[in-house]
Amino acid sequence: MPKIKTHSGAKKRFKLSKSGKVIRGHAYKSHILNKKSTKRKRNLRKTVVADVTNTAAVKRMIPYK
Repeated sequence: MPKIKTHSGAKKRFKLSKSGKVIRGHAYKSHILNKKSTKRKRNLRKTVVADVTNTAAVKRMIPYK
């Protein structure tokens, strides 16, 4: 069986937890930060579990993680 290529963008954005859930970072944290409150920006720093509808696609993109 040949090896599967890892999606370069996905490997930088996602990782898997020990239980196999996909972990992602929040969006909207790169620019236009003046109008966002400190509390909102602080919460955007945290990671979150990706939605179940996307997990199969993400796991296909990062097969060896």
